[in-house]
Amino acid sequence: MIDLRSDTVTKPTAAMRKAMAEAEVGDDVYAEDPTVNLLQEKAAEIFGKEAALFVPTGSMGNQIAVKLYTNQGDEIVIEERGHIFNYEMGTPAVVAGVMIRPVKSQTGSGILTWAEIESALHVNQPYYACPTGLICLENSHNLAGGTVMTATHCAEICDRAHEIGIPVHLDGARIFNASVALGESVAELSKNCDSVQFCLSKGLGAPVGSMLLGTKDFIEEARVWRKRFGGGMRQVGVLAAAGLIALTETPKILHRDNENAKRLAEGVANLKGVSIDAEKVATNILIFDVTSENISASEICARLKEQGILASAFGNSIRMVTHYDVSREDIEKTLQILSSII
Repeated sequence: MIDLRSDTVTKPTAAMRKAMAEAEVGDDVYAEDPTVNLLQEKAAEIFGKEAALFVPTGSMGNQIAVKLYTNQGDEIVIEERGHIFNYEMGTPAVVAGVMIRPVKSQTGSGILTWAEIESALHVNQPYYACPTGLICLENSHNLAGGTVMTATHCAEICDRAHEIGIPVHLDGARIFNASVALGESVAELSKNCDSVQFCLSKGLGAPVGSMLLGTKDFIEEARVWRKRFGGGMRQVGVLAAAGLIALTETPKILHRDNENAKRLAEGVANLKGVSIDAEKVATNILIFDVTSENISASEICARLKEQGILASAFGNSIRMVTHYDVSREDIEKTLQILSSII
């Protein structure tokens, strides 16, 4: 199968499997797993943050940050298609006791401006207003089609937020894809954020795990909440070893995924009845609309599956995500079959 549903479907490379088999391990709940400690140190170094924490999932990393920055009854401001709002099962309300105030990106890019954020804030308002406790950003932005936020844009939001005492958390699940697309380091893209989460198990290709980064005090408290959330792992160096390979080696080849997505987008744009702006596809995600066709998105995906290709339908749209298990030949085959279906 050519699996374009997500970059979470990658299989560990031979180098990852070898590293996992040979990993030196210890009890990470006691902070004694040397491979985990090395991974955390390496991640903090790459991002220019004081400390990092290895967590099982990106959702856990995001939700720990929401919990630590907010009080019950607060609001968090986020773009309306943000992952924390749409795909983390209402955990901000369940665990942190906070409301989410979604804000629509007027450009459709998923990248909020400070003016859009500022209009949604509740700061120094009457006691009966729900106070803003946190701003959450996303780079790249999944449901907006992998759009990217520059370091300058992110820094402006963070600086303005800090002026009024509001912290900023960055969901950087695919920040390395954004880094390659923009030609800016992940450290530059996140340096003004109070915390950042990125996934080892998406574009980077590790089988399990994400990283949460911030100050030393933040990470020490995050370690407590990781345990409370059920994320206290023991001899987990066998997974961290794959994460180290993913963190140090995969960024070198991410340009291929971005290039394959661009080629796929250009091909899709030439199909009758399909709507996509291929010029705006910057990373490894593309979303295209098939509303004007006499065949639904779900039916197209079903027919693709019959011919060995997996994709995801979202209403009238289809999302495809490239990764290192998808070759340029796979892209051309997908375009050929998609054309015949449509």
